[in-house]
Amino acid sequence: MNRKNETDIARVLRTYGDALYRTACLLLGNPHDVQDILQEVLLRYMEKAPDFQSPDHEKAWLLRVTSNCCKDCLRFRIRHSHMDIDALQESLPAPDKQQLIRELYALPAKYKTVLILFYFEGYSAGEIARILGLSENAVRKRLQRAREALKKELT
Repeated sequence: MNRKNETDIARVLRTYGDALYRTACLLLGNPHDVQDILQEVLLRYMEKAPDFQSPDHEKAWLLRVTSNCCKDCLRFRIRHSHMDIDALQESLPAPDKQQLIRELYALPAKYKTVLILFYFEGYSAGEIARILGLSENAVRKRLQRAREALKKELT
């Protein structure tokens, strides 16, 4: 079995750690859950030891695993407890963006995910479609609906 070693994990954290943290933070909003999710993602990376075609493929895999782990965490939260809405504010230092972050956090996960991948990670609609296993039109529609929802709440 081709397992990843500590050097690979350190490289992944250096290269993609910020993107993975931001993604998990925006999807979950709770810094403690984010830490748990990142540990789970790294464990899966070590256990699966996938061979990637390129750094972009590796990043897409990591973001997909992060997104899936966050969805699992959110499902668990819905079934077992209430979500802490203000936790995201504590983890982000920019107070002038608080309302935008609050509204982004309030969106359904399917809208948050496409917004994060499009605006924060710089993926195109086609790339997001491949990452999430959706059609390109579905991604564009989710982006449109997410923008409309944010605009409605911010005006």
